Amino acid sequence: MEINGPLTIGVAEKLEGNGLELHIGFTEGFRKLGLDEQGAAFRAYLSDLGGRIDALSATDQNRAGMLLIQQVAEQLLPHVEAGELSLGDTIVVDIGGGIPVSLADLL
Repeated sequence: MEINGPLTIGVAEKLEGNGLELHIGFTEGFRKLGLDEQGAAFRAYLSDLGGRIDALSATDQNRAGMLLIQQVAEQLLPHVEAGELSLGDTIVVDIGGGIPVSLADLL
């Protein structure tokens, strides 16, 4: 399931060891917004994402991946709103290998 928003999301195998990494960046359009607009857009994205998650059944394979993105985005929200992140950088999250995520749907 593709959800348009401020984030670019990729999944890669870890260079060392087993498991996967989530690579998160911010779209060019999002980076060009003012700080207040970024905060509002990020909150709207989280709201939309939450609604889409709630609409899925507990067994839908997209749900696990979407929940993972939601958890990461919720942690990023206060930092986005405060302007504390370098939006040109890629954030790498180690997601291990045991999470049942439909990786194709995260891309």
